Amino acid sequence: MADHNTPDQGGIAGHGSFFQPTDLSPQEAQAATEWVRKEVDKRRYQNEERVDDIREHMWELEKDGEIIVHRIKDEHEPIDVETLYGWNKRIPTKQLWHHKSCGQCGNIPGYPASLLWLMNNLGFEPGKDYLDETDQTSCTAWNYHGSGIGNVESLAAVFLRNFHQAYVSGKQHGYDDGYFYPLVHCGTSFGNYKEIRKYLIESAELREKVTKILDKLGRTVDGKLVIPEEVVHYSEWVHVMRNRIASELQTIDMSNIRVTMHVACHYYKMIHEDAVYDPNVLGGNRTAIGTAMAQALGAQVIDYSTWYDCCGFGFRHIISEREFTRSFTIDRKIKVAQEEAQADVMLGNDTGCITTMDKNQWIGKAHNQPYQVPIMAEVQLAALACGADPFKIVQLQWHASPVEELVEKMGISWADAKANFEAYLKEVEKGNIEYLYNPELAYGGTN
Repeated sequence: MADHNTPDQGGIAGHGSFFQPTDLSPQEAQAATEWVRKEVDKRRYQNEERVDDIREHMWELEKDGEIIVHRIKDEHEPIDVETLYGWNKRIPTKQLWHHKSCGQCGNIPGYPASLLWLMNNLGFEPGKDYLDETDQTSCTAWNYHGSGIGNVESLAAVFLRNFHQAYVSGKQHGYDDGYFYPLVHCGTSFGNYKEIRKYLIESAELREKVTKILDKLGRTVDGKLVIPEEVVHYSEWVHVMRNRIASELQTIDMSNIRVTMHVACHYYKMIHEDAVYDPNVLGGNRTAIGTAMAQALGAQVIDYSTWYDCCGFGFRHIISEREFTRSFTIDRKIKVAQEEAQADVMLGNDTGCITTMDKNQWIGKAHNQPYQVPIMAEVQLAALACGADPFKIVQLQWHASPVEELVEKMGISWADAKANFEAYLKEVEKGNIEYLYNPELAYGGTN
């Protein structure tokens, strides 16, 4: 059998000849990763040379008449937060256009359902306070990061096409352009869009190329590209709404629940200056997203040593070196969360992270490492704490990690919830379907 680690075979697992075995001893490997605990356990970016605030250049482009900025207005009821460098970021809380995640809708349907359920129960009116239409494409960043086949022009065109639809989506409901503001569900889309927005603002050549593409699609406004004032992630909406969620909707005491948080790399490591921090959340040494929601619910938030590590997904790893992904998520995340934090649940804020950590725990049994921790999004835990049905809304039956004990510890009967859901499915067979969202509102758009 050929040795696939040799240079003429393309390096390790086809990743390229520049990926070669290090042959480090366990002691050397430990020393090589020790910097994570020594340096990254601080907001180390604050001690480095700061990047420019790309928004300042964006305003200049708008002033010069080159682009249209989709602005966050008072009617969006924004709440201000601080990012890594203390910069202000406005998070719109109403009139939101849901930019859904292909992985969430396909693998973790309780993820977006929990978000819509919370909005509905906060009194948001579908079609007015938020829009969940079908006229959206995948961001295609999965392809870009996973295979390298994509390119910047195509990524930029998709970004601008989707955000143009968000900009004009209010028309069919009798509203002006810009009425609905995009809320991005997926961490990968979020990181990709922030990166692409920066490229677009910095590169006149890229803007010229994609303007031609968008013109052909009818996706410019007066011949100009529409670029959002802020790229906003759903977990930022949850973050700024956490106190309302806890005070107005919470029905379950969470004080006996031990929670750890894994924040997606694509949330706070890509365009790191845009991630939200709060000095009241783990001393400001971690991004506040997710953790602050758990705190607002009154759960016990437990820190752990491998907080900075990737979940193991890594895009290309999951395709070409799946066993590495599985080993990494067991050794560096699940095992640590169980042994160090004794966590009842590990929360995430991204599709790939939750899928990886949730779906791969079974592999530990094959290596005599039966570590198991429930994995879900912070918005799912919030919905549970507010009385959402574990099956109909949070849809924990789609999860592979052991969620039953957590649900029971929260005072919810898993058996009763399952029986109620089975009865509901019989009603669905008869055509008696309950909707979170009026299906008629989902259709629209121009292309």
